[in-house]
Amino acid sequence: MRADRLTQTMLDLGPAFIKVGQVLSTRPDIVPPTYVESLSSLQDEVPEETGGDPFTVVEAELGDTLDLETVTPIAGGSLAYVYTAEYGGEQIALKVRRPDLAAMIERDLRVIRRLIPLITFFADDRQRYSLENAANDFEEIIRDELDFEREAAVMDEIGTNFAADDRVVIPETYPALCSARIVAMEYVEGTKITDSNALERAGVGETEMATLITRTYLRMGLVDGVFHADPHPGNLAVTDTGQLVIYDYGMSQRLTSQEQADIAALYRTLVRRDVDGLVDALIALEVLDATVDRVAVRRALDLVIETLEGQSEITWRAIITELFTMLHDFPFRIPPNVMLLVRVGTVGEGVCRSLDPKFDFLATTQSFLIDHGFIESELEALFEDIRDDVRQSAPIVAGLPAQVNTVFGQLERGELVVRTESVEPTTIDSGLGYAVLSSAFVLAAALLSFQSTLDAAIAFVVSIVFLLMYVRG
Repeated sequence: MRADRLTQTMLDLGPAFIKVGQVLSTRPDIVPPTYVESLSSLQDEVPEETGGDPFTVVEAELGDTLDLETVTPIAGGSLAYVYTAEYGGEQIALKVRRPDLAAMIERDLRVIRRLIPLITFFADDRQRYSLENAANDFEEIIRDELDFEREAAVMDEIGTNFAADDRVVIPETYPALCSARIVAMEYVEGTKITDSNALERAGVGETEMATLITRTYLRMGLVDGVFHADPHPGNLAVTDTGQLVIYDYGMSQRLTSQEQADIAALYRTLVRRDVDGLVDALIALEVLDATVDRVAVRRALDLVIETLEGQSEITWRAIITELFTMLHDFPFRIPPNVMLLVRVGTVGEGVCRSLDPKFDFLATTQSFLIDHGFIESELEALFEDIRDDVRQSAPIVAGLPAQVNTVFGQLERGELVVRTESVEPTTIDSGLGYAVLSSAFVLAAALLSFQSTLDAAIAFVVSIVFLLMYVRG
C-alpha cells in the first residue's frame, strides 16, 4: 500500500522525517485516515550510528564527574540514547542527544522548507493552508524536542505538580549534570504498562490503571497546564507497587490559562452536543478562522454528531476522525497545542484500550470534568438550560406590566371589547391546575437559582411533585 511505503520511506530518511511522519499521523487535516493509521506506527527506531555516538557526549561533558565504566546503554531513539550510570552511590539515567543530530535536523528542515512550495503548488486552497502551517508547527515541535534544558525544566514542573500523588512517579532530575545535550534523572525501574502479568503482580487491575492514566493526563492538561504529550507504551511503566511511571518528556507542552479554558470548553460542548458552542470553541482554538461560514460549519457538525450517535461505540479517535473529515471542506488547521492534545487523546486511548478493550475513555473523561467543575452534572445542566430559557424570556416578561396597564386603561375608559363564542359547557380538568403549578415552580426554581441553590432545589422538587400529580390525574 502507498501508506505503508510512505511510512517506510520516512524511516529510511532518518530522524527529522520520522518526526515529520509522527506529526502527520496527528494531522487528519492533511493526510487521509489510511495514512494516519500507517504513520501512527512510526517508532523512534533508527540505526545506532545515525547522528553519531552519544557516548562521546557523555565523555566530553561528564567524563570528570562520572565513572564512565558504569555507563551502560539501555535504549535508543531517533533523537537520543538512554544510559544508566552510577552517581553519588545511586543509579541514575542519562538521556543523551546524538552529537551530530542538530546539524542533520537543520539540513533536513531546509529540505522540507524547499519542498513545501512544490507540494502546495499541487494542493487545493484548503490543503495549502494546512500544509504551510504544518511546516511551521513541525519546526517548533522538533526544536522543542532538541532542547534538553527545556525538557528537564518540564520534568521538574510536572514532578512538582504530582509530588503529593503517590500513585504517579515522575523521575527527579539532577540539575548539576543536565545540559543542552543531556538530561540526567533518577533511575526508576518499571515494567512496560501493557504487561498484564506485571499489573497482576502489583495488584492493579487493567481498568484501574487505564483510569489512572486517563485522569493523570487530563489533570496535566486541564488543571496544571503542562503535559507530557507522548503516552505510548514505551514511555509508560508500572512499578512493583502499582505506581504509574512516565518517561521521556521531549514531546511536551505548556498551555496558557486561556488555552486551558478553551480546551475545557471544547470538551464541554462535545459532552453536551452543543453545536453552536463547538463552533465557538474551534474558532477560539484557531482550528477554524473567525470568518468561516458558521451556518455551513454548523450543518457539518450536526452531521458529525448524527453519525457518532448512530455508532454502537463512540471513541476519541472516532470523534476526531469524523470531526476533521467533515471539516475538510473548510480552511482549517491544527495548531501545535491542539495537535499534541489530539495525539495524547488518540495514543492514550489506544494504551487504555489495550489494557481493557471495553474501557470507556469518554465516560472517564466526563467524570473527571464533572469532578473538577469543568462541566455540570446532569441536574446542574438542567438548571443551566432553564436559566437560559428564563434569560431569553426576560424581555417578554419585562414588557408585561406595560401591557397590563394598557388593558386596564382601556377597561376604565370603556374601550375594551371582548369577543366570545358560544361553546359547550365543560368541566375544568383539575390535572390542568397541577400542570400549571408544576410549571410555576419550575420557573421559580430557575429564578431562585440565581440567588439560592437550596431554594432553587426545593422549588424544583415541588414542581416534580405537582407534575407527578398531573400525570397520575
